[in-house]
Amino acid sequence: MNIDKIFENNAALLDVVGRILIATIFIISGYEQIHDFAGTQGFMASKGIPGALLYVVIALELLGGLAIVVGWQVRAVAFLLAGYSLLAAVLFHTNFADEQQFYSFLKNLGMAGGFLFLVANGAGRLSLDAKR
Repeated sequence: MNIDKIFENNAALLDVVGRILIATIFIISGYEQIHDFAGTQGFMASKGIPGALLYVVIALELLGGLAIVVGWQVRAVAFLLAGYSLLAAVLFHTNFADEQQFYSFLKNLGMAGGFLFLVANGAGRLSLDAKR
């Protein structure tokens, strides 16, 4: 059996699973930031980021994550989330002497890379984008 044929025959399903997996961290993070709004604003302020931007961050993470899952405007949203991931890496995870910070930096780079794949390839057949 040819492994390439297996992947080709299941590409639409793999697109959906991939979108769910890459978006889950943003949906959960956005939800948790709502529940610890003051704490998150304080953390942002400690890094020199205006706390008022938390509203934008929550909207991008929650709504952007959900848009990726359902496959709506995936290229545009993925582009925004790739940029957000890179910014978060540079603004919050550059203390490379701290192993956790180093791995968080790398995780954010990996997330940005995954989103760039979505920018390049779109959401796939099982998406709202494909229905348009």
